[in-house]
Amino acid sequence: MTMWRGTTGRSASRRARRRDTVRLLRAQGRHGPEFREVLPALTVLVLVLCAGVAGLAAGYRALGVVVPFVFLALLAVVVPLAVRALRPAARRRRGRYTAEEIAALDAAGLASAVSRMLRRDGWSVRPPSGDRVRPRVRARHPRGHRLEVVFRPVAEPLPDEDPPGAGPPLLLIVHRGTFSARDARWARHRAGTRLMDGALLRRWADGTPLDRLVDLR
Repeated sequence: MTMWRGTTGRSASRRARRRDTVRLLRAQGRHGPEFREVLPALTVLVLVLCAGVAGLAAGYRALGVVVPFVFLALLAVVVPLAVRALRPAARRRRGRYTAEEIAALDAAGLASAVSRMLRRDGWSVRPPSGDRVRPRVRARHPRGHRLEVVFRPVAEPLPDEDPPGAGPPLLLIVHRGTFSARDARWARHRAGTRLMDGALLRRWADGTPLDRLVDLR
C-alpha cells in the first residue's frame, strides 16, 4: 500500500510538472494549439475541401479537363497571397512586432502588444487594466519577479505627481520616444523603477528578451 501511494504521488508530480512545462511553452509561443482549438478550423477546411472536390468533379463532367487546370492555376496564385497576408498577424500573436507596427499602435494596442511580448518571454500576464488612455499591465515571472508596466504618451510628463499604488515592486515605464535627463534622474531616485525608451522597445518587439534589456533585480 505504501509503494502504491508513492507511485501515485510520483505520477501526480510528473503530471503537474508536465502541465507547468506546457503552460510555460504556451506562454512563450513555443507550444502548438490544442486539438479543441483547431477543431473548428479543421472542420471548415474539410467541408471546403469536400465542396471543392465535388465542384471540380461536376465541372469536369460538364466542361472537361479545362476546369481542373483553371482551379490549379487559381490555387497557385491565391495560396501564396493568403499566406503572405496571414503571416504578420501570426507573428504578432507570437509577440513580435516591427518598428512600424509599434509606432502605429494607440495606448490600448501598445498594452496588448506588451502583454504578448511578456507572454513570449515566459511571464504570466493579467489582462490590461485601467482605461484606453492610461492602461496598465501586470505580470509575474516563474522566477518570482513581479512587474507592472505603465505607458507614457509622447507629450505627457512622468507620473511623479501620480505615483502607482501598492503593488509589484518593479515598475516599468514604456515610452516610444526618448526620455530626458530629468526623466532619468527621476527614475534613479525611485527604487524599483525602470525606463524603456523607443530604442529598447523596438529591440524587445523584435524578439530580444526583456531581461537582456532591463535590469529586473
